[in-house]
Amino acid sequence: TSAAADPGRRLYRSPLVSRYASKEMAYNFSDRKKFTTWRKLWIYLAKAEKALGLPITDAQILEMEGHSEDIDFVMAAEEERKLRHDVMAHVHTFAHCCPTAAPIIHLGATSCYVGDNTDLIMLRDGFDILLPKLARVIDRLTNFAETYADLPTLGFTHYQPAQLTTVGKRACLWLQDLAMDMRNVQRARDDLRFRGVKGTTGTQASFLQLFQGEHEKVEELDRMVTEMAGFKRAYLVTGQTYSRKVDVDCLSSLASMGATVHKICTDIRLLANLKEIEEPFEKEQIGSSAMPYKRNPMRSERCCSLARHLVALMSDPLQTASVQWLERTLDDSANRRISLPEAFLTADIILSTLQNITEGLVVYPKVIERHIRHELPFMATENIIMAMVKAGGNRQVTRFLTEEIRPLLDPYKAKMDIKIELEL
Repeated sequence: TSAAADPGRRLYRSPLVSRYASKEMAYNFSDRKKFTTWRKLWIYLAKAEKALGLPITDAQILEMEGHSEDIDFVMAAEEERKLRHDVMAHVHTFAHCCPTAAPIIHLGATSCYVGDNTDLIMLRDGFDILLPKLARVIDRLTNFAETYADLPTLGFTHYQPAQLTTVGKRACLWLQDLAMDMRNVQRARDDLRFRGVKGTTGTQASFLQLFQGEHEKVEELDRMVTEMAGFKRAYLVTGQTYSRKVDVDCLSSLASMGATVHKICTDIRLLANLKEIEEPFEKEQIGSSAMPYKRNPMRSERCCSLARHLVALMSDPLQTASVQWLERTLDDSANRRISLPEAFLTADIILSTLQNITEGLVVYPKVIERHIRHELPFMATENIIMAMVKAGGNRQVTRFLTEEIRPLLDPYKAKMDIKIELEL
């Protein structure tokens, strides 16, 4: 609900959209994107069916194309109240503005033709929004690690002072985890296929009937629509839906990334308490309403808070996949309407926030040095510091960054200069 439609703010709005998420990710899971994609899928289907010999005219397709964007959402809502079926409600709404094409809209298809294929498009496009953001976080943190590769600092195990490390080396612990996340998220994106044109139980029976048993044409129909939708491959086997294990794969990569972000931001919060490292603090920012001297790590705290939500969402696709009976049951639908968008919206928020943090991390070398000097009597003599750097700590960090991290960023160079400024 928009602010204009609810000026008194009496209706709940998810803060994931109203407060945090980027406009591009919010649009990706919007009703506008969803239902215009349905119409595009109906157009793809009609074009492919016409090309393969079904009696569909150019005029019908042109009529559909001319109304692909002008959705009457009020009419669609009224139709759904009557029919109790969202897909048929939008078939009727589309047919209302395309009377000539009405007989061939959704021809031979089941609801999952538009529902599942649209979900796969949104998942793919969601990954395409996230991957450059993850690349920018890695880039900013790589720059930070290189800058502070030689700055000795106390290492901690059990959150007790241990042997020395460097600020840059510690950042490489974060970078290695993020590099694993980049691999996992990229793999999840690349492994996505299209559901395609599979019919009510995945047998393509309705399309075989339309094409009078010509298997080759049905297979070509599947291939053509898959290509029109921008996918290279379709799943070879489906029930009525694509396997819900696909959702498990997608959200597991995001939940794993959430765990990484939580660890990084927890480390920053601990170091902020020691006053060794600090996240960006705006000129007019207020740390506390009662204690204005405080410099609370609120961005890192936000990341941890939202990362917990992202990790918790992982249980939804796991449970959904486990209870899909035979060719499908509808108890997946309501859950997926919530869990899939929320996972991507949450991942989007924490990556944008983490980029903002890593672009403005402040290090206090004098405080770090004071802590080292305080602990040195319990560890060894001061020349350990010099010996550590002399032994090549910097080379270790530089080699890791050069050989492992920088190549990951090459596909995203064109989007690397985008800066993040948080409104809240």
